[in-house]
Amino acid sequence: MSASLASALMARDPGTAAHSSRVTFLVSRLAAWLGWSEAEQSTIRVGARLHDIGKVSVSQEILSKRGPLDQDELAEIRTHPAAGAQLVGIDGPVSDALPYVLYHHERWDGRGYPTGTAGEAVPIGARLLAVVDAFDAMTSTRPYRRALPVERALAEIDRCAGSQFDPTLARAFLDAWDAGVFQLPDVVAR
Repeated sequence: MSASLASALMARDPGTAAHSSRVTFLVSRLAAWLGWSEAEQSTIRVGARLHDIGKVSVSQEILSKRGPLDQDELAEIRTHPAAGAQLVGIDGPVSDALPYVLYHHERWDGRGYPTGTAGEAVPIGARLLAVVDAFDAMTSTRPYRRALPVERALAEIDRCAGSQFDPTLARAFLDAWDAGVFQLPDVVAR
């Protein structure tokens, strides 16, 4: 099931599919470094692979727009976590990934979407995914902007620890980066 959903995303939006692959790699390395169990690592890998699956319901014009989104376009983009959760479903082979899909845009301070859930009420895997997702988004070129340098993205994660990101997990990401956890030969330098 997750393979078919991921294939649908690849067909619809190869850029988002590539982002999901990078996020899956990064979050799986981080979860292993943090000592998560094999079952927890497996679930977060599925969640990372599917976290943006709801973008299949967003118009292609919005996904590929060059320049800032207007309020209506932003509202449509913000539907993707709930749309993705519906696709994943509460029953079935990938239902354990539902919290990652639904909550990956929630913020530590409660100012995220789609539910405005805050702090530890957001599942820990979704909080971890939020940090990794943001890092990859910042360091990847998008239709509306160029990629940020890695050092600037790392500084942004540090700056947003305690507001956008769980401060403990943001620090863990930064520490893992400094420890070389993500530096493997098969990772393409940005």
